[in-house]
Amino acid sequence: MVYEDAETTALRLALCQEHWFGACPPALQDALLAHGRLRRLASGETLYARGVPSEHALYCVVEGALCIGTTDSKGLPSLLVYLEPHHWFGELPLIDGLPRTHDAVADGATAVLCVPQTRLQGWLDTHPAHWRDIARLAAGKLRVAYQVLGEPGSLPQRLARRLWLVAHGFGSRGAAPRLRLNLSQEQLAHMLGASRQSINMALRSLEQVGVIAQHYRSIEVLDIEALRLSAICAR
Repeated sequence: MVYEDAETTALRLALCQEHWFGACPPALQDALLAHGRLRRLASGETLYARGVPSEHALYCVVEGALCIGTTDSKGLPSLLVYLEPHHWFGELPLIDGLPRTHDAVADGATAVLCVPQTRLQGWLDTHPAHWRDIARLAAGKLRVAYQVLGEPGSLPQRLARRLWLVAHGFGSRGAAPRLRLNLSQEQLAHMLGASRQSINMALRSLEQVGVIAQHYRSIEVLDIEALRLSAICAR
């Protein structure tokens, strides 16, 4: 497993566009960049596996994307979240010391900033005020989980809600959503527990009213406000 140093000046500028990192005090930003090392993954390569103790406290997608999900006892996959740059994740084992709950697999060539558990834990022990920032990261994930838990409404509504969340980096991008979403119909089906045919019909219904445009393995959001309204209003 090979890690490499990151070019921190350019990386800091990019990471500061993300809501959580941008709001962190400079001392914590410095520590994450100083201790973090880049790992490059080929498409389909596993960053970490469910049930395995973690050697890293935090991760951040720098290039490419990661699929966070599981496979059930019958071999059927589910996709919890699809993470793109510059999303920070993986904080739970830092807080509770338990193994990973999901698999993280690269979707295409991907680079991830990995912050070692022992180094960050030691730094936080000497700078305990910054645990509040780690808690803020975990709380943001919990808020998103509450939003999607149960996901009432028709499949087109649920799909629009999930696309809106992906566009906003599951809460990490704030007011600067990503309008080109690199998600396939199959990935959306795994994410929502629906058939690919049902996802196809739901996407077409959004496309017909000018909310999105479909491309090969990607979806372009044409009207982000209309997408938000589609998530809460039946069509």
